[in-house]
Amino acid sequence: MGDNINYYLGKRYGAKWVREGFWFLKAQHIEKARHFMDAHGVKSIFLGRFIPSVKWLITSKGRIFFSVVNSLWKSVKQAVQNNEHVVQWLKKHPVVVSFFQKRLQTSTFSGLPLSMLMLAFIYILALLAGVIEDLITSDPIVAVDIRIANLLAAFRTDDLTDIFSWITLLGKSQVILAFIAISVALLLLWRKNYLILPLFIAVTGSEAFTYFGKLAFHRPRPELAVYVEHSFSFPSGHAAIGFAFYGFVGYLLIRFAKTWKRKVNIFFITITIILAIGLSRIYLGVHYISDIWGGYLVGAMWLVIAGSLCEWIAQKNKEDKSISPVGAARSISVGLLLIAMLFYVGFASKYHYLPASAPSNQNVIVYSATDIFSNGQLKYTETVTGERQEPVNIIFIAKDNPHLINIIQQGGWVITEKASIRSFINALRAVLLKNQYLSAPISPSFWNARVQDMSFIKSTTAISYGNAHHLRIWRTNSRLRNGGYIYVGMVNAINAIKWGVIPKISPYTDVERELLYQDLNLTGNMRSSQKVQLVKPQIGRNFTGDRFFSDGKAYIISMQ
Repeated sequence: MGDNINYYLGKRYGAKWVREGFWFLKAQHIEKARHFMDAHGVKSIFLGRFIPSVKWLITSKGRIFFSVVNSLWKSVKQAVQNNEHVVQWLKKHPVVVSFFQKRLQTSTFSGLPLSMLMLAFIYILALLAGVIEDLITSDPIVAVDIRIANLLAAFRTDDLTDIFSWITLLGKSQVILAFIAISVALLLLWRKNYLILPLFIAVTGSEAFTYFGKLAFHRPRPELAVYVEHSFSFPSGHAAIGFAFYGFVGYLLIRFAKTWKRKVNIFFITITIILAIGLSRIYLGVHYISDIWGGYLVGAMWLVIAGSLCEWIAQKNKEDKSISPVGAARSISVGLLLIAMLFYVGFASKYHYLPASAPSNQNVIVYSATDIFSNGQLKYTETVTGERQEPVNIIFIAKDNPHLINIIQQGGWVITEKASIRSFINALRAVLLKNQYLSAPISPSFWNARVQDMSFIKSTTAISYGNAHHLRIWRTNSRLRNGGYIYVGMVNAINAIKWGVIPKISPYTDVERELLYQDLNLTGNMRSSQKVQLVKPQIGRNFTGDRFFSDGKAYIISMQ
């Protein structure tokens, strides 16, 4: 429908829009889009039409597709085997041929099924080893961990915290134990006793592995957590048990589901639950991203082991089809599932966590404002991966936050709202409708791995979201001997909006620094100021890929 509606609109109004533009789209925007489509149109159309159809194709045509692929594979295999050169090679290497024939047999579990499961296990183990190596060597993933944790902390709201608190309890030990008990009862009810041992192996194996992993790495929890967790951080026990237990349950449901559509739906529901548990741990600040990824890999590793055992036992016993479930198994199963759901709801509604206290930052007394830059990295703002972008170009010395905010507001700057889902939607609406939203939150930036503590905006005469000056400020834990706290800041501007929503950063950071200085000077609240050469003059790129130019200088401004 969307495809055909767009075609109709383009056919009916396209020529007019190309000449005059439409709504917030101007003629030059449409011309840029035309050039983009000339370069990438084929790829865009292919992906746009292909990706939304994948799930539907797997659901409705998956069996047919795999049957066709299997048929083609058999044809290719037969053609290769009949090739005279291949036949000669096979005769010369009978031992190798025999080994691979056994590994590729589909009639026995020790053939192709075991080969595929072993390859999966080795691959997962290699990924886990890579994460551990990155953690030990402080690879960029560690830098991303800290910054993402600090970024999500800035977006927390009470409503989302409550939602994710309920989701995270799906991986809580009490809930998992209750669900395991219900699962065992269901397996006994349906006479699938041979699956109980693999279930316990998946759960206990992943839990034991994460327990010893936490002891081995002693990784501290993130500082900005919502509540207190007393164990170490890596790997995530919730992620591991979530993947192992819910993955195993999903595997069993898929294995015994009678229709392909049902199998596909169960698969996606299982993946959604597992991902939601991991996301909840990151949002609540009790784990880093690499903790979750490591936990997933641990859970996946033990899920492969448990699944392999299931398949081996099933083939060995040939799954005696004559064994029927206990009488009224369906009704009893519904009752057990209802009990599990009621237990989870009751447990989650009565569960109260111990709120984490805010991290205590002890003040450091310094003799000069530039003493806070103990290393060269601290002289720059950072991207989410910790790479340098625009250098710090203003340093404040002020009594406290309200005092600094008041003086900057006197200079004509507006303090922005705290970043949240609601404010983000309002900002997006303002961009699309070209409405005023002077206190819209500005994009986060990082200094010393932290998101800015406060942000200010000053609109130009155009008063639009795509044309404004931005000031980001971080409060340090340092103060001068006279009592003034030290703040670092970076001022820049956006002078356009590209692709409708992405701000285009002005390259002239030095100009923006001077404009801010003039505004503050007019307030009469500056006690003293000096310009220092903080870094070398340089040209670089910021997180959006836009170039910037800096003379490397910064103002040090002491407020009255």
